Amino acid sequence: MTMDGKITTRNYSPVDFTSREDKAHLIRQRSLGDAVLIGYGSLKRDNVRLGVPREELRDARVKRAQSPYPLRVIVSNAGKIDNRLNIFQTDFAPIVIFSTQRMPRKDREALRDKAKLHLSENDDVDLAQMLRTLRKEYRVRTVACEGGPTLFRSLLERGLIDQLNLTIAPWLFGGRDAPTLTGLRKDFLPKSVCCRLIDMRVVGDECFLTYRIRN
Repeated sequence: MTMDGKITTRNYSPVDFTSREDKAHLIRQRSLGDAVLIGYGSLKRDNVRLGVPREELRDARVKRAQSPYPLRVIVSNAGKIDNRLNIFQTDFAPIVIFSTQRMPRKDREALRDKAKLHLSENDDVDLAQMLRTLRKEYRVRTVACEGGPTLFRSLLERGLIDQLNLTIAPWLFGGRDAPTLTGLRKDFLPKSVCCRLIDMRVVGDECFLTYRIRN
């Protein structure tokens, strides 16, 4: 995020204000999880494949008894998902989608051959149940969440995050219409979340922070 707490512009542009080291850091963190989780808004905006492009990171995963690539997990309450996105044009790792019965029939039909669908009867995806399903059906023990802010806030509100990796970039955006880590909502979290700093690294003008969440 920027020094004034913004994670993107007010137009939700793809993040391009951080260094090459930050992008490599993201891939390293992604490579540690059994699964990588992303909200559909972020997926559509960034159009990422959620892979691990570096061979040495894939080799390290295999040595840890993980698959070469993490399971790719998408969350969307409405389920209006564009099957032409880059992630659906690759098959290096399975894709699992958690959505609701609100997903249009045409989208279900278009996605059935590309991903495993878990559709809830509720209006919103039950995130705690989602994690239980990942554990039980896919043997996932660690999940790397790459956002966006709405998903991050929802996980945080439910006490489902144990670690935060945060890069402070040397920029100031200003304004009130660009989202922070927890989005654009004006209300406070149900309760304040206390974090404990466990690591700090400075590379150039960026600061890489790791916090443990005290639930």
